[in-house]
Amino acid sequence: MVSETKLDQARERRKVREAFKDVQLSIDHCLFKADHTGLRTKESYEVNARGIEIFSKSWLPGNSIKALVCFCHGYGDTCTFFFEGVAMKLASSGYGVFALDCPGFGLSEGLHGYIPNFDCLVDDVVEHFSKIKENPEYNSLPSFILGEAMGGAVALKVHFKQPQSWDGAILVAPMCKISDEIIPPWPVKQFMVAMAKVLPEKKLIPIKDLGELAFRDRKKLEQVSYNVIRYRGKTRLRTAVELMKTTREIEQRLEEVCLPLLILHGEADSVTDPSGSKGLYEKASCTDKKLCLYEDSYHALLEGEPDEMIFQVFDDIFSWLDNHVERVRR
Repeated sequence: MVSETKLDQARERRKVREAFKDVQLSIDHCLFKADHTGLRTKESYEVNARGIEIFSKSWLPGNSIKALVCFCHGYGDTCTFFFEGVAMKLASSGYGVFALDCPGFGLSEGLHGYIPNFDCLVDDVVEHFSKIKENPEYNSLPSFILGEAMGGAVALKVHFKQPQSWDGAILVAPMCKISDEIIPPWPVKQFMVAMAKVLPEKKLIPIKDLGELAFRDRKKLEQVSYNVIRYRGKTRLRTAVELMKTTREIEQRLEEVCLPLLILHGEADSVTDPSGSKGLYEKASCTDKKLCLYEDSYHALLEGEPDEMIFQVFDDIFSWLDNHVERVRR
């Protein structure tokens, strides 16, 4: 079904996901094995200010909520599938988790894998999470933004737009710098910039298998195929240009980062360069910052590592979150 379906538009992606969503949550992965009974989940579609229909999902604990955790997904990914397990784990520990699929990804409208303007994408994220945080049911709660890979860059740019709006950020392998294994050589980059003005949607940029680069655990790598709505094609020209432009901007603005910060990165990551996270840690103007580097770990710290490493990363996240919720409440 997946191989025969063109996933360029949201309606096709939604049809495929509907057929696979129960299968996805039953795969043999440590994220889906725990008992998460009692959680309240909700899926929604809402047209935003730019007229784009955005898919979002929430996972809430059965009892009181400690704080909000708002998630930004990585390139090609979705807030469903693997993140479902991450969100359930967070919600089972008392956190209200909110996430959306960015335009062009997952179940939201937009040409699949296409980012015509990264700043507009960030504005969509700001709009969505601002509505949640302004809800009278949640506006008294601490709020944290969680970004993975490209979502880490989104989270940082959200912070630049709202420097006083968040109680902290958790960045997992953030896209502060793209690895040299992925970034094309200088002449190719110049060609991309020129061609993106003429054929912005064209899939022309070859890229190595991100699953192979991101997942250290081979069994978990095989399970990536069940993420049926992920973007798998060559990178679209305008998307590639926007991603490179965004990392350049972030590298130039690291000193502006002024909120409590937890950065987690695998030292063997060949998708987003760990040196970018080190630079963020060193240059961020906040004093409340922590960098966790994991020896031999790849890019997908929350999904693609051996079970014991995934649990170690979660322990580090929960320890930091619980500590900072207490600080905000004092």
